Amino acid sequence: MHPTLLKLGVITVYSYGVMVAIGFALSTVLIYCRANKFGIDKEKSVDLVVLILISGILGARLLYILLNFSFYRANPLEAIMLYKGGLVWYGGFICALAITVLYTRLNKMKLWLILDLIAPFVALAQAFGRIGCFLNGCCYGIKVAPGTSFGVTLPCESDPRIPVQLISAGVLFVIFAILIVWQNRRRFAGEIALAYFLLYSAKRFIVEFLRGDNPKIFLGLTISQIISAVIFASAITVFIIKRKQWKKNLTISR
Repeated sequence: MHPTLLKLGVITVYSYGVMVAIGFALSTVLIYCRANKFGIDKEKSVDLVVLILISGILGARLLYILLNFSFYRANPLEAIMLYKGGLVWYGGFICALAITVLYTRLNKMKLWLILDLIAPFVALAQAFGRIGCFLNGCCYGIKVAPGTSFGVTLPCESDPRIPVQLISAGVLFVIFAILIVWQNRRRFAGEIALAYFLLYSAKRFIVEFLRGDNPKIFLGLTISQIISAVIFASAITVFIIKRKQWKKNLTISR
């Protein structure tokens, strides 16, 4: 683990923050470059991405604090120490989605079109974030037998753990690649966004079984798995409805 990249006097550069910044910057540039292909104003797309980042971090941190309330009630100053990690993706997702809906309505933009544009790059940014989690030592995996070749050992521990952060990052890079290719062949508004919701929720549900830091709260499932199941079911329902409507319109136009 390398939570600290370097120190320059009183300035400390944390690996988690650096990886999040790289993911955000790269995704923002790529969204900016592709915005015109979607008929979306480049400047507005960047403004929205910045709002998504801010609201996403706040929402992800808030949900993490709520899930670990007893600790933060005893250590309130820890709530602002983001460099230590401690973000729940779905908290950020809910807040960022709400901000996106509000922003598109205020600017009279098409919500599904915006979501189709940014969805692949959300996965890309997440992948870099998971690498940051690995370097930071948070969001760790379950323990494996000593001597296991693919295990990694956390500081102050003797038993190795599955590097679930790197597994998540690898799958997210694959999701990004799939969505980028799919983006150029999309057939109806919302197709790419819904595909992201499906792929990510399925990935999170499965990978969560390898996590060693999230408690099981219901039927042996974590809160993230329960949310993943809800999102997957909702997304596949909407996907089927929109696909049927697209086919119907295609038939009529013929």
